[in-house]
Amino acid sequence: MTRCAWLFLVILAPGLAAVSLQGARAGEALNETQKLGRRLFTQSCVVCHQKPQITSVQYGPVLSRESLDGQDGALREVISNGTPRMPGFKFHFEPAQIDAIVAYLKSIPTPTPLPPPAPRTNQRNAD
Repeated sequence: MTRCAWLFLVILAPGLAAVSLQGARAGEALNETQKLGRRLFTQSCVVCHQKPQITSVQYGPVLSRESLDGQDGALREVISNGTPRMPGFKFHFEPAQIDAIVAYLKSIPTPTPLPPPAPRTNQRNAD
């Protein structure tokens, strides 16, 4: 493995551990409706709204409590009827299940943007 890859792993590992701990703590704080919403979100929404791996394409925006200005009605509308790029789920989920997804989205903190990547240097010319 190259020095750059090792350095990346050393820098990233503590951050990943902190994120997983925050996720565990956040999961404990969810009520039953939000837990149902998290399960439904994981089953049907994660495929587009989260990246399964770093090299994957993400099709939809990252969702949080700030999505659609945090308006419950707007969130329900989009989940139910979809958008030109997203299917609607009104025939897939019951209204109470859509409400659970909205409740779960309202529990997700606003993501902090990642810093831009450092400029790459050509290792061959640097040595």
